[in-house]
Amino acid sequence: MPEAASVPAVRALTGDSEFDRDTAVTRREPGVYDIDLSAGWTIISAVNGGYLLAVLGRALADTLPHPDPFTISAHYLTASQPGPAVVRTETVRTGRTLSTGQASLLQYDDEGNEVERIRVLASYGDLGTLPDDVRTTAVPPAIPPMEECFGPEDGPAPVEGSSAITDRLMLKLDPATLGWALGAPSGKGEMRAWFGLADGRDPDPLSLLLAVDALPPTAFELGLKGWVPTVELTVHVRHRPAPGPLRVSITTRNLAGGFLEEDAEVWDSADRLVAQSRQLARVRLG
Repeated sequence: MPEAASVPAVRALTGDSEFDRDTAVTRREPGVYDIDLSAGWTIISAVNGGYLLAVLGRALADTLPHPDPFTISAHYLTASQPGPAVVRTETVRTGRTLSTGQASLLQYDDEGNEVERIRVLASYGDLGTLPDDVRTTAVPPAIPPMEECFGPEDGPAPVEGSSAITDRLMLKLDPATLGWALGAPSGKGEMRAWFGLADGRDPDPLSLLLAVDALPPTAFELGLKGWVPTVELTVHVRHRPAPGPLRVSITTRNLAGGFLEEDAEVWDSADRLVAQSRQLARVRLG
């Protein structure tokens, strides 16, 4: 996928990107939306959790009076598959600064029974109205320049567990977190990368929901292999990101009982912390 290796010279515009088309929902009636989940955002055979969160986030933006997700918490109940799905939303509370809603994504099994895949609770506001006052000890992650980092296209063979989603991303990984790809994982639960969409579309609050769940799992650097399914994911969106590539840093401090946490920070080209997340995920041991 050489076209995904760097920021393309011609950028897709917001609203005219593959990401926008594939997360677009069609309102059937108030609170009920239809979508065909694209196979282009799969990891092995399951649809990526960050892409699903963006789908639900778009439906909630249509339902609620405020435009931007401030916090969204998702519980992943069963693995979603490419194909038709229904999103049902409900307004829980509406206030002047924040509105809160919930949403579920459902598909049908072979017998035609409805199966709930993911359920979220979210609060929305207007990021454009926030004051500029920032007091923080957080600093952007130290990632080498993009030309010194590596993407899936740089490997001698497809990375184990790689999938269709990598063709839709501009992903350049920090070499210090790539030991797993060389058969020598560091033992540290760290993953860092430059991140964007392969067609050059600039980031926005909805694409941040994808960014926190699009890097290889930190479990790989802990010496583990295979699928790492998300159990729960909470994202805080702090700012509307500036144009340009994002920097994503993910760390895991504790793996116990077959479960680990992933704490993510997303920084924009203006050196602002634009999103944070915590994820609980399951791993296969042994």
